Amino acid sequence: MTTEPRHVPVMLRRCLEMLAPALAAPGSVVVDATLGLGGHSEALLTSFPSARLVAVDRDPAALELAGKRLAPFGDRATLVHAVYDEIPDVLARLGIPKVQGVLFDLGVSSMQLDEAGRGFAYAQDAPLDMRMDQSTGISAAEVLNTYPAGELVRILRTYGEEKFARKIVEAVVRERQKEPFTTSARLVELIRAALPQAAKRTGGNPAKRTFQALRIEVNGELAVLERAIPAAVGALAVGGRIAVLSYHSLEDRLVKQVFAAGAASTAPPGLPVVPEQYQPRLKLLTRGAELPTAEEVAENRRAAPARLRGAERIREDPA
Repeated sequence: MTTEPRHVPVMLRRCLEMLAPALAAPGSVVVDATLGLGGHSEALLTSFPSARLVAVDRDPAALELAGKRLAPFGDRATLVHAVYDEIPDVLARLGIPKVQGVLFDLGVSSMQLDEAGRGFAYAQDAPLDMRMDQSTGISAAEVLNTYPAGELVRILRTYGEEKFARKIVEAVVRERQKEPFTTSARLVELIRAALPQAAKRTGGNPAKRTFQALRIEVNGELAVLERAIPAAVGALAVGGRIAVLSYHSLEDRLVKQVFAAGAASTAPPGLPVVPEQYQPRLKLLTRGAELPTAEEVAENRRAAPARLRGAERIREDPA
């Protein structure tokens, strides 16, 4: 692997615009919660020369590559091996009480997709791993080979929104009794054979939803995100801003719910004047979710499913 950027950061200009008002002041701190190859981080450090960056990633390979990319910025960039729901602990260890900006670019990174040995991509044969941190946790192969059928159906339906989950799982259970799953090509072939012809003619690669579901299960992505977004909002100083890029409806729904709750009054109905402790803590920066432009999607196909939401911290939490 090299340090050459092999991806284009998604909705980069819009993310920078959204965070800019909070990061212009000297001494501001911005958290890149999903460092990846460091494209967003590099742009943040370049665009806001007085800002300090704290970037986290659970993938040691990403930290190594991004570390080389960000080395010219010296001690303005602090890279930490952590999962993004651990941001409060990371900031506490660094002695940073509040931050002015947080950026999340969720889902699987370009590096993880492009490195065949990671097993994320259904378009190439590889070991069925899918762990973002290969030093811990169980692989996708272990999930396929050991989970009860009912649990596999739940995962494919919930995390992949796969209508034919039961058909796929019946085939998986039948085949794993003959030989355990180890590679992605065998799983893709099984999914193609299990689906009705009509289902294979629309929606891209028929394995996409199953691979998404397995990846989310292996990495505990939604459970982590449920903790991470409220924690990141809690880390923002008043005037601080958060931007979140999601790539499927399950992620976007969680982000939407946290932001909507923060932007709503919690006062009992009928109060003539709403006391300070019931006032909203957040102001929404997007009307719904913003989408990438057609031009960006044409240049970078991985931007196509992106959904961007942003919010500004306007009040402290009630004491």
